[in-house]
Amino acid sequence: QVQLAESGGGLVQVGDSLRLSCLASGLTFSSYDMGWFRQAPGKEREFVAAIARSGGGTYYADSMAGRSSISRDNAKNTLYLRMNNLKPEDTAVYYCAATTAGVAGIENLYPYWGMGTQVTVSS
Repeated sequence: QVQLAESGGGLVQVGDSLRLSCLASGLTFSSYDMGWFRQAPGKEREFVAAIARSGGGTYYADSMAGRSSISRDNAKNTLYLRMNNLKPEDTAVYYCAATTAGVAGIENLYPYWGMGTQVTVSS
């Protein structure tokens, strides 16, 4: 059974940094491309960043480009998202997801999802 468990969310102040983690189990982590998505209150879920199974390729949404860094440690079955200079509009539930479809920003290409971790940015 595939499980993706996000952690690291919380309440932060504008301008703060945060690192989210996603621990994967039940799959061969190094065989999956991984992504981060987020859903703000009252909005649809949107793509944040993705990384190739080898860690060699990354892709970012325009909203997070320059302020975030996606990485992975295949030996630890863990995906990370480092976010800097956080803004109130970054407040959302952040989800990690797994796919074999490549480095993708399309939600429907990801069959496996975690339950999410809440990030709240207070001004």
